[in-house]
Amino acid sequence: MTEEIKSDLIIRKLFTVSASGVEWSSDAKHNYDIVIVGGGIVGAATARELAIRNPKLKFAIIEKENQLAFHQSGHNSGVIHAGIYYKPGSLKAKLCVEGSSLAYKYLDQKKIAYKKVGKLIVAVNEEEVDRLKELYERGLQNGVKDMVLLEANDIKKYEPNCVGLKAIWSPHTGIVDWAQVNQSFGKDFESMGGKIYTNFKANKFELENDSNDQLVRVTDSTGNKVIKTRYVVTAAGLQADRIARLTAGHSNPKIVPFRGEYLLLKKEKSDLVRTNIYPVNMSMGWERRHCFITIALKYLGPGLNELYRSYRTAAQVELLRKYVPSLTVDDIEPNTYKAGIRAQALDENGNLVDDFVFDIGSEGIGERVLHVRNAPSPAATSSLAIAKMIADKAEQCFFK
Repeated sequence: MTEEIKSDLIIRKLFTVSASGVEWSSDAKHNYDIVIVGGGIVGAATARELAIRNPKLKFAIIEKENQLAFHQSGHNSGVIHAGIYYKPGSLKAKLCVEGSSLAYKYLDQKKIAYKKVGKLIVAVNEEEVDRLKELYERGLQNGVKDMVLLEANDIKKYEPNCVGLKAIWSPHTGIVDWAQVNQSFGKDFESMGGKIYTNFKANKFELENDSNDQLVRVTDSTGNKVIKTRYVVTAAGLQADRIARLTAGHSNPKIVPFRGEYLLLKKEKSDLVRTNIYPVNMSMGWERRHCFITIALKYLGPGLNELYRSYRTAAQVELLRKYVPSLTVDDIEPNTYKAGIRAQALDENGNLVDDFVFDIGSEGIGERVLHVRNAPSPAATSSLAIAKMIADKAEQCFFK
C-alpha cells in the first residue's frame, strides 16, 4: 500500500528510507560468507541480524527485483499484529508476540511513523460469540497483553460506527508502512558493510571447491552475474519452493499464491472507521468465510477465498455492513482496488500449512542452505524475532 494516511493518524510514505544497493561490477570478486536470497522483510531482517552478530564476516543480499520490499513486504495490510489468533505453542504465536515488542522498540529507535490504533475482533451472532471466547483464551495463552472482552454497548466506545454482540479489544495492534521498515533494515545492513545486489535472479546453485573451502556458486538468470559464498539463507517468499528445488531442498511444502484486494474509503469518509476491525472467522486460522479487514483506518478488503467479490463492490459492502451498518457503496472511492499476493505453503496432501517452516538439506549443497519455506502473516510483525531464530539456526548449522 502506498496511499498517504492523513489527519491525526499517520503519514505513510513508501521508501522514505531507502537501501541504496550496489552497482554490479564484473571485475570485482563477489565472495561472501553468507548470501541471503530475497530482499523482503524477512530476508532483510535476517541479513541485519547476522551482520550484527558477526561483524567480521562478509554478507550480501541478492534480490531479483530492482528494489527491496517489491512483493509481499510492500503490498500487505500494514498491521502490527498482537498475536491473538495463532495456535498456542506454535512458532506464529511465539514469534508474533516477541516480534511485536521488538518492532515497536525498533520503530521508536528509528523514528519510523506508526500508530497504535488497536483492533476489534467482532462477533455478530451467537455461534461467533462462543468462538470469540475461545479466541480470547488463545490470546491469553499466547501472552498477549491488555486484551479486553467487550459487551455490545462497549464496542462503540472504541469504534462508534461498529456493531456486534461481543468483541475483543486489542490496544497494542498498530499500523505501519512495512515497506519503509524493510528499507530501514536494508540500510542498517549496508551500514555494517553488507552488500545488496538488486536485479539478481538466482537461477543456479553449484558446489565448487576453493583451495581453502567448499563454496556455493550462485549464478543469475542472465548467466553474467556470479556470487560465491560459503553458505546461503533463503527467504524467497513466492519463490521459496523454486529456490529449494535448485538447492537440493525438500520437495515440500509447495507455495501457492493467494491474491487479496482492498478498497479505499473516500477522504471525506475517513472517520467512518478509525481502528482495525476483524471478524471472528478470519481470526480462527484458515477457516475464513466473510472475511474482511479495515486496514490503516481506510482500507476495506475481501478475504483471500472471496475473490469473486473483487469486482463486486456492492457485494463487499453488503458483507461489511454487518459490522459498520452505516457504510454504503457511495463511501467507496471508485476504481481504487489495491492488490497484494501472499505466499502460502501447502503440504504434500494439499493442506494449508498454518505455521512458519524453516529447514535445511541433509547432504551436498543442501547442507549449506538454510530455508525459510513458509512465512505468511504475521511475518512482517514477527520479522525481527524470525531473524533472531534464523541467526541461531545458522550458527548451529553453519558454524559448528
